Amino acid sequence: MESNLLVFVVIAIAAIWFFKRVIVIVPQQEARIVEKLGKYSKTINAGLHILVPFLDRVAYRHTLKEQSLDIPEQLCITRDNVQVGVDGVLYLQVLDAERASYGINDYIMAIIQLAQTTLRSEVGRIDLDKSFEERSNINFAVVSELDKASDPWGVKVLRYEIKNINPPKDVLEAMEKQMRAEREKRAVILNSEGDRDANINQAEGQKQKVIKESEAKKQQQINEAEGEGSAILTVAQATAEGISSVAAAIKAEGGSEAVQLRVAEQYIGEFGKLAKEGNTLIIPSNLSDIGSVIASAMTVIKHNEDK
Repeated sequence: MESNLLVFVVIAIAAIWFFKRVIVIVPQQEARIVEKLGKYSKTINAGLHILVPFLDRVAYRHTLKEQSLDIPEQLCITRDNVQVGVDGVLYLQVLDAERASYGINDYIMAIIQLAQTTLRSEVGRIDLDKSFEERSNINFAVVSELDKASDPWGVKVLRYEIKNINPPKDVLEAMEKQMRAEREKRAVILNSEGDRDANINQAEGQKQKVIKESEAKKQQQINEAEGEGSAILTVAQATAEGISSVAAAIKAEGGSEAVQLRVAEQYIGEFGKLAKEGNTLIIPSNLSDIGSVIASAMTVIKHNEDK
């Protein structure tokens, strides 16, 4: 009984081993390299495949998915002789499983080593100050070189990205001081530009103020001149009207006698004022002859009327 059980177990194990060697199931986005008697026979892709027992065997297994590889940090020397630690990540994809199997022993290790050497070469061409802004150019150069080298291996390098650029501590401190100085410089420049703009605005405001004040003064003088002209014109018109009224009154009945009386009154009144205001008087020779004075005034009035 025990011997029969042992025979059954051996047969079962042999059957499992046989079917495992004969039936191969390849998952999606993977490939298997099959060798017949140690020589490449074919590449099988996703699906169920039957192999010839004892003749065919799966020699290599490859994934056809896009793979990401971490590129370890390494020391690179820039053009200005500064050591920086640079690491990155690389993306690749196997396009030809046969060439990836027989073109090189280990394409992953080879690509990592090639990426590091190419990166050192590219970093050595630029200065430290430009290493951060030149990341995209460095990435493009690394991808271009790796793609050329990996083409015979059936591998496509898709892209490379630098993750970190780590300068030494003393260099970082110097860069920080430089950045602080640049910020302070920009602050001083901005303050000076602000003061300049403020002075310009103040001068412009003062200029506008002077212009407005001069325009206001000019307008005031114009208004005053117009006012004075209007006043003079009004006085002249009133005087003319008064003279016309006096002339009309003189021509009226009894007007001449009234004028004579008025002239005599003013003559006596004005002479009286002279006597009050001054100590020395020049008395006309005909002071006693008021009638002649009135006659002279009437002659002037008539002469003006005739005109």
